[in-house]
Amino acid sequence: MIYILRHGKTEWNKLKKLQGRTDIPLCDEGRIMAAEAAEKYACVHFDVCYSSPLSRARETAEIILKGRDVPIIFDDRLQEMGFGVYEGIVRSFDKPGCPINVLFEHPEDYIAPPDAGESLDELYARTGSFLEEVIKPLREAGKDVLIVAHGALNSCMLTQAKGLPRKDFWSHGIVQCTLMPLFGNAKD
Repeated sequence: MIYILRHGKTEWNKLKKLQGRTDIPLCDEGRIMAAEAAEKYACVHFDVCYSSPLSRARETAEIILKGRDVPIIFDDRLQEMGFGVYEGIVRSFDKPGCPINVLFEHPEDYIAPPDAGESLDELYARTGSFLEEVIKPLREAGKDVLIVAHGALNSCMLTQAKGLPRKDFWSHGIVQCTLMPLFGNAKD
């Protein structure tokens, strides 16, 4: 099985700030969430873990896998979607006309403004290459893989894995520190 998991809570999550690539660490509550997930998923087998190198995902993976003989491999393609100058914005929906809101309300219509970092096409390309180059061979080999990353990134991988249109980008309900199957093994 191939599983995804979103990192634990950060101070910016609590403040409703858009994080993106800004490297915000877990807060104490996020560490507790990860420790609870470690207990909850202690019986789930993983051969390997791939993680975003951003500290909130890295620390979540380390807490969940503490004491287990599971290697953690960091891959830059698993970093959160970049939001450029909009990273750190508080409650973007309270700001009428904020162009980043289109991504969350109508992802199929989102065109990244020049100062907004990454487009959906770019996010799809890098997650697609990760799925094809890393996950496909592991899946075909019947390996159990944990991917620890971020909300938009995990939504993008799920949308691709399920062959869904972009309008359904946010339809998966990516809950922090909750294990979600991405793929069964190719032999299943």
